[in-house]
Amino acid sequence: MSARFDPITLEIFWRRLISIVDEADSTVSRTAFSSLLRDAHDYTCMFTDRRGRELAQGTFATPGQSGAMALGIKNLVAKLPEDGHRPGDVYITNDPWALAGHLNDVCVISPIFFEERLTAFTACVFHHSDIGGRVSSDNHDVYEDGLFIPLVKLYEAGEPNEAVFEMIRWNVRTPDEVIGDIRSQIAANHVCAEQICQMLQDSGLDGLDDLADEIIGRTEKSMREAIEKLPDGVYRAEGIIEQMEGREDVVIKAAVEVKGSDITVDLDGSSPHVGWGGNVVYNFTYAYVFMAVKSMFDPDMPNNDGCTAPIAMRAPEGSVVNCTFPVAVAARMQIGHFLTEIVYRALAQAMPGKVIAASGGTPATMNVFYGKRGDGRPWHSVIIRGGGLGASLQRDGDHDYIFPANGANTPVEILENDTPLLVESRELLQDSGGPGRTRGGLGRRVVFRVPDDRYAPLGPVNLGIQSGRFRYPPQGLFGGRDGAKARFLVNGERGNPYGLTQLQPGDTVVMDAAGGGGYGDPMERDPEKVAADVADGYVSIERTRQDYGVVLDPATGKVDEAATASLRKPR
Repeated sequence: MSARFDPITLEIFWRRLISIVDEADSTVSRTAFSSLLRDAHDYTCMFTDRRGRELAQGTFATPGQSGAMALGIKNLVAKLPEDGHRPGDVYITNDPWALAGHLNDVCVISPIFFEERLTAFTACVFHHSDIGGRVSSDNHDVYEDGLFIPLVKLYEAGEPNEAVFEMIRWNVRTPDEVIGDIRSQIAANHVCAEQICQMLQDSGLDGLDDLADEIIGRTEKSMREAIEKLPDGVYRAEGIIEQMEGREDVVIKAAVEVKGSDITVDLDGSSPHVGWGGNVVYNFTYAYVFMAVKSMFDPDMPNNDGCTAPIAMRAPEGSVVNCTFPVAVAARMQIGHFLTEIVYRALAQAMPGKVIAASGGTPATMNVFYGKRGDGRPWHSVIIRGGGLGASLQRDGDHDYIFPANGANTPVEILENDTPLLVESRELLQDSGGPGRTRGGLGRRVVFRVPDDRYAPLGPVNLGIQSGRFRYPPQGLFGGRDGAKARFLVNGERGNPYGLTQLQPGDTVVMDAAGGGGYGDPMERDPEKVAADVADGYVSIERTRQDYGVVLDPATGKVDEAATASLRKPR
């Protein structure tokens, strides 16, 4: 390591790097057109050194995008000739196998020059609401998923490539929004580049190479020290993920080998790729494997290339966790989000205090709506929602939480502003959290209606759903019980949550997200906490006896200690 940076100076530089990428992040919030970006925060800003090694990412980056970019940007930079970049160049691609796993994640990459020398790269991935194609989880191949943009120059030496802009514009339903969001990405990259150059000028550095080596090297050392504390061994787990109706369930097998300061996650034995959009590319699989390992061993460690160095992954080519072109990948989160949970399960016996039970926000619920307004204008909107977070050794799970993705639930007001839909109710679901010594977080219900008055859209409203937990509930840990399952109802009847649904004016939809799994024996839960859950409306008084062995006075809500002790007495 270089001796140029004492600990205080290094910390000052690190904090400035984070503030730079967070400023780029806030630029997106101020300039993005889509509510999926402005409000749900489904994007990631980052920058790398000139070799493509991740140096810093935004504080609110999503793990699926940032983890995949850490691998993908490095590979893309290695393919590009270093002497082929010029100031003002901007590249664009949404190649799922190169980056974040589906066509909606569009990446804009810009080289950064300081004093006429290539110094770094900055990149921004947006989950674009609209990328054309057939908006459904049950697509048959990537061609149905939408517009595929190979790595091309969007700007060359500051001059826009209008042909690329036109190609995008004519292949999406809402071109003004899509092009506006791409320009927001360019603006974020510009802010990042400008601020990095300002930092180098202020500090007297001639580049980022030495600083990058120092930060990445220290991070790798810290990560390895954390891993070395766990005994060597191979820890195994298996997960079952529901498929579409009538198809065989997906099996994910994980063998996590700890050897010294290295971890290898082997997914051999996992199911082959599926005939719908749940297939996961290698980068996206690695992203959520990495997220699990890092969150267990050192969650507060800076996110950069050093974190990934000790973590290797093997995934059979052609499997659902390392799919091959041209299979459909649009709904890759429906399987990919489970990787974190399965790695947790594998390491639960070795690290019981560092894992959580299964979550109802795994996978996140994504609803893609599109149709036409009364005046014929097309509209298109995407919202994401969570479920109950799984409980941990230390605390109850949070309610309505998106995990392991790092998104935000879309506000009702935004959905009603962006679409003709009307939200009739949104509430937490009582008794949906899995009972345990610590309780799983609650799922939530959203009820919305397609209006049938003069404001109704022309023709049907198309609803594409990406979700899960309809057949298999989130599992509890160490004696904790399962959370409630998800539900999707159209006009009171069970709908098809695995494909495209056409809604007519007057139709009402109920979407229940799953609750989180409980942790530990529910009979060991503090009776006063059970009474507080009833007072808060999280648990019904009828369920306290059967789930927790707690008897409450229905008039006062207070614990009947004698009756509770008798009910909990071993028999």
